[in-house]
Amino acid sequence: MRFGIFYEHQLPKPWNEGDEARLFHDALEQVVLADRLGYDYAWEVEHHFLEEYSHSSAPEVFLAACAALTKTIRVGHGIRQVIPHYNHPARTAEGLGTLDIVSRGRLDFGIGEGATRLELGGFRIPAREKRALALEAAEQIANMMVMAPYPGYEGPGFSFPCRNVLPKPMQKPHPPMWMACTNRDTIKIAAQNGIGALAFSFLDPKEAETWSEIYYGIIRSEDCVPIGHAVNANLAMVSNFSVHHDRDEAIRRGQEGFEFFSYAVNALVAHDVYPGRSQLFEDFRKSRAASDDEIIAARRAAKYNANGIGTPDDIREHIRGFQAAGVDQVIFLQQAGRNRHDHICQSLELFAAEVMPEFKAEVAEREAVKARALAPYIEAAMARKRWMTPLADDEIPVVPASRPKAQINETVRP
Repeated sequence: MRFGIFYEHQLPKPWNEGDEARLFHDALEQVVLADRLGYDYAWEVEHHFLEEYSHSSAPEVFLAACAALTKTIRVGHGIRQVIPHYNHPARTAEGLGTLDIVSRGRLDFGIGEGATRLELGGFRIPAREKRALALEAAEQIANMMVMAPYPGYEGPGFSFPCRNVLPKPMQKPHPPMWMACTNRDTIKIAAQNGIGALAFSFLDPKEAETWSEIYYGIIRSEDCVPIGHAVNANLAMVSNFSVHHDRDEAIRRGQEGFEFFSYAVNALVAHDVYPGRSQLFEDFRKSRAASDDEIIAARRAAKYNANGIGTPDDIREHIRGFQAAGVDQVIFLQQAGRNRHDHICQSLELFAAEVMPEFKAEVAEREAVKARALAPYIEAAMARKRWMTPLADDEIPVVPASRPKAQINETVRP
């Protein structure tokens, strides 16, 4: 089992001077701590205009800072908005190549498309076309990172001439590719395209097992036709996260933030929004179904306490359930709502000290067994891939100078 941390950069109102800067610098400190403690991944989203919910509109900047400050933790676009209206595919490929070099080969590349009217409408993206646009762009981004030169492309979503897109990433053929998944349908699409699934839905182990069976069933089938130049067969699931030796205190520290995260996801899709006048956190508090004390009382009465919010034993049982379900990585949602920086750091430290070591000890063997089992299926999938035809040297088009040669000769003639 691998472990990641996850950032939306949430900033509920009211806002005070310096809050936004503090949010980012606290997050950087948390990533540095996670790197020192042995966490495997730091994932960062890309969203636009989603005030209070996500102030992460430039993940490439934050992840570059993370890479510069850390040594071993992998930095992940979880996700990068790849539709050309958001980010031109060539610019995405250039950014990925640069970040992979800066991080010394520690980059993972998750693709996404956006879901809210604020984002899609802000960039004039037709909602019905977003999935096709994202997959089209992702395939060409992979080609741009590998091919020299990239032959050029004419498609429904964008066109681009023959160019050699630079720099090329350190990881060959390119950084591992993932896709944001919020339901069973998107799990299927990730598997069909041979890319990892970043499951940004809060599931119990039983439902996680169903998702895992669907995902790996397709990876092993003829339906898997890779979109990239390698298959990344991995399933990661997000989990709420607050750890304390006192379960009640863990709930007080993390429950509200976790609930706000879930509330905001739904509210941004379902409710009318006035840009610059959001009141997400205020509305959330008015609608909250139960107080911390009521939740604490319910947890005390329950026989099942395996949860991402609780004691080290609670978390251990929670993760064992995901592991048994076939999940490869648990991504902890620790920065949510008004969760405090010091509490987040204490949770990271406690988990690393008392829970992580036993899972770390199993990683190498489990991953080796998995790799051997999947090897023939991945080989078969790569044989089905539809490769872009490279250009022969005599097919590479000449890019003319800005002025005709005859005109240049005339200007230098005495």
